[in-house]
This record gives sequence, C-alpha cells and structure tokens, in this order.
Amino acid sequence: MSTHHPPALQGSLFDQADELRLGPLDGLRRTELGRDAWIDVLPGWLGGSDALFEVLAAEVPWRAERRQMYDQVVAVPRLLSSYRVGDPLPHPVLAEAREALSAHYADELGEPFATAGLCYYRDGRDSVAWHGDRIGRGAREDTMVAILSVGAPRDLLLRPVGGGDTVRRPLGHGDLIVMGGSCQRTWEHSVPKSTRAAGPRISVQFRPRGVN
Repeated sequence: MSTHHPPALQGSLFDQADELRLGPLDGLRRTELGRDAWIDVLPGWLGGSDALFEVLAAEVPWRAERRQMYDQVVAVPRLLSSYRVGDPLPHPVLAEAREALSAHYADELGEPFATAGLCYYRDGRDSVAWHGDRIGRGAREDTMVAILSVGAPRDLLLRPVGGGDTVRRPLGHGDLIVMGGSCQRTWEHSVPKSTRAAGPRISVQFRPRGVN
C-alpha cells in the first residue's frame, strides 16, 4: 500500500469552531426530486469539520485503486477507504454522526446505518462518474445513503436515469446530504472534475447493511 501525503486544506472562515460538534438534525430541508426520490440537505451540520478533515487525511488507511475500463486498466481518480459492519470508525464523531442519523431516520428507513465508505478528492482532477449505489439491495429497494463532507466544497450533481435536468449541491465544511426513496435506482449522482481551484475534500458515506 502506497503512502499518500494529504494536500493542505485552506481553512474555511465559516468553520472556525474550536471543537467538533454535531448540530441538531431538525434543520434538514427536503427536496422532492420526482420518481419517488428525494434529498435532505443540512449545511454545516458538523462544526469544526476542518479539524476532522486533517485527522482523516492523515490517519485513514487510504488506498489507490485501479479498475478495468474497456481495454485498459486505469487509476481510480480518488482515494478510498471502507469500514464494514462492526468495524470501528476512524474518529468518534463519525460514530456519533451515524448514531444520530440512524435515530433520526429510524421510522422512515426502518434499520440503522451500518457501514461507512470514505472518498478522498485530492484536488479538482479527482472525481466520480455518474452512478447510483445499485450494488446489493439498492438495485431493487428504496434505501438511504447519507453523506457527510469535510474539506473544501465540491459540487455533487444529480440527474434522472435516462436524462433530464441536473440538480447541483456544493458540499464541504461539514455539510450533510441524504439521498432517499428511490434515488439510487431512478437517479444518478456524480462529483465532476473541476477546472476551478479546488481544495481537497473527504466524503463519508453512511449506508445500511447490504447497500453499496
């Protein structure tokens, strides 16, 4: 496994909290996307999140992956790490966040968030292509994926499967987005490359058991 040195993060003037602290979830705002899909968004849910970015960037066992793309093997344009059911998360505030999300969505989701996947976008050249989390139960069941973003904001785009208007949400510095309902089956999402100066960002994706 190669060692990756984190790029420096330009701190946010909006995130100068002295300690990591999760806010209440009653500020979530839901947007109905259509096709029984929706997103909930809460900017700045995690105060002091720039400090969490520094810890995760330095201490998470990041891996660089290569994948078959047509007739060649290419580098995945981001670093990855995953925490399966029962694995201890890399920072206590992430366990607290997962518990808070599980409690908030208990009636609607019917099960807890159980796993965590982390993506490290080092700069504007790192990205993730259009996709839905349709490996596992997400291919046939309504589910939820909750994403907590720390570091510099990057745009998350959503569009209906088969084409349609794109929804854009810039996410970073402790912002939360939850994709629910049929979102993973009927919509796609991506983090496109950016030609603007883009600082590093880490996203933490909480999922129920069996959803990838």
